[in-house]
Parts: sequence; structure tokens; C-alpha cells
Amino acid sequence: MTACREPASVLIERLSNGETTSLELTEACLAEITSHDGAVGAFLHVAGDSARQAAESIDRRRAAGEPLGRLAGLPVAVKDVLVTRDQPTTCGSRMLEGWTPPYDAHTVEKLRDADAVLIGKTNMDEFAMGSTTENSAFGPTRTPWQLDCVAGGSSGGSAAAVSAGFAPLAVGSDTGGSIRQPASFCGVVGLKPSYGRVSRYGLVAYASSLDQVGPFARDVAGAAMLLEVLAGHDRRDGTSVDQPVPPYGQQLEKPVDGLRIGICPDHFGDGLDPEVREAVERALDIYRGLGADVQEIELPHSRFAVACYYLVAPSEASSNLARYDGIHYGRRTDDHDGLVEMYSNSRGAAFGTEVKRRIMLGTYALSAGYYDAYYLKAQKVRRLIQQDYSQAFADVDVIASPVAPTPAVRLGQLTDDPLQMYLADAYTISANLAGLPGVSIPAGFSQDGRPIGLQLLANAFTEDRLLRAAAMHERETDWHLATPTFAGDAC
Repeated sequence: MTACREPASVLIERLSNGETTSLELTEACLAEITSHDGAVGAFLHVAGDSARQAAESIDRRRAAGEPLGRLAGLPVAVKDVLVTRDQPTTCGSRMLEGWTPPYDAHTVEKLRDADAVLIGKTNMDEFAMGSTTENSAFGPTRTPWQLDCVAGGSSGGSAAAVSAGFAPLAVGSDTGGSIRQPASFCGVVGLKPSYGRVSRYGLVAYASSLDQVGPFARDVAGAAMLLEVLAGHDRRDGTSVDQPVPPYGQQLEKPVDGLRIGICPDHFGDGLDPEVREAVERALDIYRGLGADVQEIELPHSRFAVACYYLVAPSEASSNLARYDGIHYGRRTDDHDGLVEMYSNSRGAAFGTEVKRRIMLGTYALSAGYYDAYYLKAQKVRRLIQQDYSQAFADVDVIASPVAPTPAVRLGQLTDDPLQMYLADAYTISANLAGLPGVSIPAGFSQDGRPIGLQLLANAFTEDRLLRAAAMHERETDWHLATPTFAGDAC
């Protein structure tokens, strides 16, 4: 196993006691990227020189006995939707190709304060719109487990980077499952925090009432460690909640006494792959063996979640992306005759097909005569979905379900069928609509070797309980220890 495939907590200990240096660890990650990312496609930008400089500086400070941050010397990859002042931020789009921001996102500031080594920016579906990372303008990301399969999306690059051993930790964003689903497809841990737990300042917006930043790691302890660094109040984000950040990592060894797990029968109906069903049921049996009470719950409005989400999210995207017109922001075409044509041609040339589709869906839903029938009704349904979860969490501690209906799909399988791509989000989008925390943890493999994840959801701002419940399963299994094996540029 290469150094970068060790869990983050192990690497932090090795760095602290002098078994390795940050420069050695960074060089090991960069070597893996050089050798294998041509096949995986996890990175849009690799910050080799600045990463080495940061690692050398941290090593000098450590040798001098200076105080260091929580992630001192640990390489971390960042999704290309978070603005970073010394690295390009493209959002996977030609619209922002070549743009280097003048400031850092709040979460990037927190990483720098923690003395993390920012190793590069990861690939993503354009403006976070997609479930496979095939909508990136710069090529797809593949799961390191099977290079003919997608890594999931929209944070596929971050998930693949951790899975492949390019970085022990990565940051992604989740608007409808964009952390949890790629974590499942790549066999790593991915956590979507409660809405408001992590600042969105400097996160390029897709759907502002749904977007949330969160961690990827090899294990639950790594996700807890990174969440502690990222979480906390930020006055620059009006939706950031001023609540204390628990010591997530210190609480993991304490199981949840009398853990009550809810399962919704609707999550196990037609369309669920038998191997995914088997993996989830096996995980539930593990929890039963640990003394957990598994009981059925009702989420009566969850069947409307996909329709609700694909009205709310595109409507907000239509508004957020209006600024990219070739004048205020974004690429400007030289092929135009007048102002209106310049707007049209600039957006038409720089936006990809899926982004255009969602802008048009949102613009239609917000238009005069249709607002009440579509957007307003979707917001009312959203409230009913939130109420369903509030009632469920009066009886259970966490809700368990599949992450996605299938393991990672083949490249190209969903790109020509957007409806099927949207339906692939059926298990994850409700958490975003309700503002809840959710985690995907490794729970097995298909017969042909594709990872399968288990999703756990908890009530808002109970990430501590969610992580402890996830750690209970992880201690009883070794799925999180498995790593893909590369053979040249194949795995």
C-alpha cells in the first residue's frame, strides 16, 4: 500500500512522530498522480510546486518546534467549485476556463489555517450539475476500481482522488448527493453535513438552498477529522449556523447505546439492484448483531423528492448562473453582432448541454404563469418532506438506505438518458431538501468488483451521532481497507 492510501489519522501520527515528512508524503502523492491520473482523470489542476513548497515549510516549522495546525503536512485535494487564490477554479466549465480567483473560499482558508498541503483541484460535473462527472468540459473521471465505469458525481474527482491514493483527504460539495454517491462508487467515506454547518462562502453556487461542502476520506475517522476543520460559523455566509463544533473524532470510539435505525420500505422497491439490496441488508444485520433496533418508518412524501428537487435546484441554478453572460463574468465570444447576440453566443458556446438543460428548466419554472404551478408547489412539497423526517427522527436515531440504485455505471450509460440520471439521485436528494447530514460508508462490492455504499442520515446538526453510528459498522467490517490495484494505467 502506498503512503497516500493510509488513513489520514495514521498519516498524521506518522508525521507527528517523525516516521515521515510532509515533503515525502506529498512527493508520494504526486508520484501516484503522475503515474495513474491519466487513466482516472481525478484532477483538473495539480499544484506540484506550491504543494512542495508548503510541505517543506511545514517540515521546517515542525523541526523548529513551532505550533502546527490539525492537518499539518497532510495533502488534501479540493473540488474545483471552491475558489482558491493561487490555483485555477473552473467548475469543470469552459465558461471559467483559465480563471484564477483573487481570494480563498472559507473552507480553503480553514485548510490553510490547519496547515494542510493543497495538492490540486479535482474534476467535477460542470457547475456541479450531474451524477457521473461526465458533464465536465475537460473529460470524465473514472472510478479507480473499474476504469470503464464512472466515479459518480458531481464530486467524482475528489472521491476518485482519495480512492486511488492521490490524496488521503479531499473536499467536495453536495447539492443532491454529489458527495455521497461518488463516495459509494469509489469505495470511500463521504459526508454531507447539515445545511449551515460548513460555510458556503467561496463555493461557486449551483442551488444556494441545497449546496453544502463536506469531506471525503478513507475511513470515518478521517471524515470526522476533516469535518472538524471545515465546520464552524462564518459571518460572511448568511446561512452559516452559529453552533459549537463537537470534537467528532474523540467521540467515535463510543458506540450509540440503544441505536435505533429506521428503514423506509419505499427505498427497497423496484429498480434497486439485487447486489445493492444484499449489501444494505447485510449492513443492517451487522447493526442488529451490535444490539441496534431496526424498525420500519414512513416517509410518505419521499416519492415526490425527485420531481421536487428538479424544480427547486434548476430554478436556483437559473438565477445563480445568470451572471455568466460574457460581460459580468465568464468567457466572451468574439462571434456576435450586437449585445443580445453576444449574450446568447457566449453562453451557448461556453455552457455544456446539461447546464443549458437545467437553466432552461429553471427559467421555465420561474416564468410568469408557471411560478405557482411549479416552483411554489415544489417548495410546499419540500416542506412536507422536511416534516416527514422530523417525525421519523422522533422515533429513530439514523435512517439507513442505499446510496444509489446500482453500483457505478459504465461510461456513457446515462449521458443520453437524463431522466435515468436524475432518478439515480432518488435516495440522496431528500437529505438536501431537508437540510440533513448524511454519510456514505463502504458496505461491500458487486460480483465484478464495483464498490457499494451504505447511506446513513441523521437529524440536523447531529453529525456526532451520525459519525458514531457509521464507525460502529466500520469496526465490524474491512470494506474501507480495500484499495484498487493499478497495473500500469489499468486497475
